[in-house]
Amino acid sequence: MHSTPRFLQGVYEFTGAGLDKPALLDPALAYTVPAGVTTQPIYFRAGNATEELVTIVLVRDGAPMRLFPVGAKADTHVSLAVVEDLEMGTVLELHVAAPAGLTGTVVVDLGLVEV
Repeated sequence: MHSTPRFLQGVYEFTGAGLDKPALLDPALAYTVPAGVTTQPIYFRAGNATEELVTIVLVRDGAPMRLFPVGAKADTHVSLAVVEDLEMGTVLELHVAAPAGLTGTVVVDLGLVEV
């Protein structure tokens, strides 16, 4: 069986709109499962350079799928291997929820595999 790794990753600046108002970090952090494949999330890693807790929200088809709190000047690593299959046309995005007005930088790395 052939598989192809995919990654949503990078270093991104943000301005918080409130912990209850996640916003897309960057348009580059969107992924649509292509026709003819199933995609599986494998892992999530993130780092937070600010003095406050932020949450990275994995959004699936417009609704929160997973929440990843990342502490002040801290990091997180979560294994997602074989959690679930994402079918053709599913849209994933990485959003950030942070205290209103907080500006900072996060490093994100979401690993996916297409099968």
